[in-house]
Amino acid sequence: MKKVPKFKNEDEEREFWAIHSPLDHFDAKKWRRVNFPNLKPSVRSISIRLPEGMIGSLKTLANSYDVPYQSLIKILLAKGIESERRKIKT
Repeated sequence: MKKVPKFKNEDEEREFWAIHSPLDHFDAKKWRRVNFPNLKPSVRSISIRLPEGMIGSLKTLANSYDVPYQSLIKILLAKGIESERRKIKT
């Protein structure tokens, strides 16, 4: 098993792992499963200007799904992003 070198910064570490396998540097027999129950995805607030009619439509639609309208916006954005990613891959 090879020793992991000390890195000066994240870029140096990223370059190292791009060309080296972690399997050569860690003993899988010593691995153990861990659980992070309180881990939450990081979120960042943004401002976005939308036409009032669109906001009204979003609120009406969200009400029919019984979800907050901002949650519905996140769902719709996630679906749109995934759809666009699929288009790029093909």
